[in-house]
Amino acid sequence: MKDKKLKILIIRLSAIGDTIHTLPMAYELRKLYPDAQIDWLVENKAKHFVENNPLIDNVYVVDRMSLKTFSKIEAVVEKIRETVYDIAIDTQQLFKSGAFLHMVRAKRKIMLSGGREFSFIFANEIIKAKHKLFDPNYHVVNRNLEIVSYLKGENYEQNHKPVFVLPDIPDEVKIKVDNLLKNKDNSKKTIVLSPFTTWDAKHFNDDFFSEVILKFKDRANIVITGTDDDSEHLDEIFNCSNDENISNEVINLCGKTDLMELKEVFNQSDVVVSLDSGSTQIAWATQKPFVISIFTSTSAKRTAPFGDNTKVFYPDISCYPCHQKVCKRHNRNYELCKKSIDYDEIFCEIEKQLNIPITI
Repeated sequence: MKDKKLKILIIRLSAIGDTIHTLPMAYELRKLYPDAQIDWLVENKAKHFVENNPLIDNVYVVDRMSLKTFSKIEAVVEKIRETVYDIAIDTQQLFKSGAFLHMVRAKRKIMLSGGREFSFIFANEIIKAKHKLFDPNYHVVNRNLEIVSYLKGENYEQNHKPVFVLPDIPDEVKIKVDNLLKNKDNSKKTIVLSPFTTWDAKHFNDDFFSEVILKFKDRANIVITGTDDDSEHLDEIFNCSNDENISNEVINLCGKTDLMELKEVFNQSDVVVSLDSGSTQIAWATQKPFVISIFTSTSAKRTAPFGDNTKVFYPDISCYPCHQKVCKRHNRNYELCKKSIDYDEIFCEIEKQLNIPITI
């Protein structure tokens, strides 16, 4: 007897933050079709939040570098084509994701209007989106949820907060993170600083993070997260202070965690202060710490965490958001963006969430 179960494929290859922004859609699809087979095609860098996720049945992983050569992804394509999907959804809307949409066997190949790089040619069902793809005032999570409303036959209304479901943390990950944080004072609350991201334009002032450390070091645990490549930048943050012992005032985890371990670090924190980065979205998706995000050149209303357990700071200037990697108005630097964000307002928000006094 043939399997009559509804089969759905989500195509969202990258990046980490964008993959997390698609999880609320997966949750709503699972609510709408509780018995469906829901699969996901993803790049290896973002797979950690899809693999072993209770919302997803099967995960197909492609290496980003292999996308340049079809022979290297042929095995993945052949595996996906073993299933005839009722619905395939491309939420990335790029040529590379559209190409996969073209290659999969699916009766309905769906994407929202406004796809880039002619990706729309690969869909046979295009939903008229409420907003343009890069509308700076419309959040990506809401854009993705429009697809579920369409499948319900309803108009999408922004009347609920998104639900994130992440894979469970394995015991060995918890043990490792406990060991990394073994010097944490459990009588104090914990602030995690994630001051690094991919674009220079997205970075905030180094002296701000230095000041956070000095203001809160005696009343909270300070944890720094990042990659090995961020270690030199962290030294620059430390060098903003006259305190020669500032590096000893923090638990430095740069280069010491993978993405699932980073998730557990956030689970064990009270406040996360971060930028427009994948780390910010991971912290938001855990729904555990209060997330303070700082946006400089990119649109907070489009991608920043939102809801009761978040606060976002961004410039109040006419050229924001510019989405530029290099400032075209102010001598090729981002001083105006950075100067228009008040440090004291952020310090006060941290104090409010930790319920401890500070001196400004």
